[in-house]
Amino acid sequence: MGIFGRKRRAEAGDERPRGRHAAPDDGDDDFDDAYLDPEVTSGPYDIADAPEDGLPRIDLGSVRVPVPEGAQVQVEMDQASGGVRAVHVVTPVGQVTVSGYAAPKSGGLWTEVCGELTEQLRADGAKVQPGRGEWGLELSAIVGEVALRFIGVDGPRWMLRGVIAGPQSQAAAAPDVLREIVRHTIVVRGDSPMPVRTPLTIELPEAVQQHIAAQQQQGG
Repeated sequence: MGIFGRKRRAEAGDERPRGRHAAPDDGDDDFDDAYLDPEVTSGPYDIADAPEDGLPRIDLGSVRVPVPEGAQVQVEMDQASGGVRAVHVVTPVGQVTVSGYAAPKSGGLWTEVCGELTEQLRADGAKVQPGRGEWGLELSAIVGEVALRFIGVDGPRWMLRGVIAGPQSQAAAAPDVLREIVRHTIVVRGDSPMPVRTPLTIELPEAVQQHIAAQQQQGG
């Protein structure tokens, strides 16, 4: 049983939309085959399809990310601009970062990003291995003593990317934690036109903003 629950496979006569998220097939690991055998999953959700499930999520404006029991939220600030660079969910097995991006209606952005990400990681000396998860292509990488797992999901005019970074000793457990967080994330794309790959804006909850401001004042 996962942290939040389980996905279910599509059944005959199921009227829920198919193909928004895709499952792995039993073939090889070529990128071109990553989106075969669609199945129904329990997420991630577009805001239009978001459930009222009562799960604790941190509202970051463009994404609402579930925070598992025992996890902590860390905000990474951009010192140059004073803005938010990223928000991380720190779990016992690794640090999870979930980000949304504008994507084409036709989908397929994650496959493109995977190819570029693989080249970048290998250029930096990482050991990279493509694999498959319930949404299709996943990437695992080793950088020094750190194990990484990347997951992407193509949604309606958005792409959601999740990554978990942690010690190699937790590499076996980390992907399931990442999948559960991605599965229950809600994406708020908005209706404004955006260039493809534009990061969706992160907005901190007011309470978090006040906490950061208080810390900055104490530090000053």
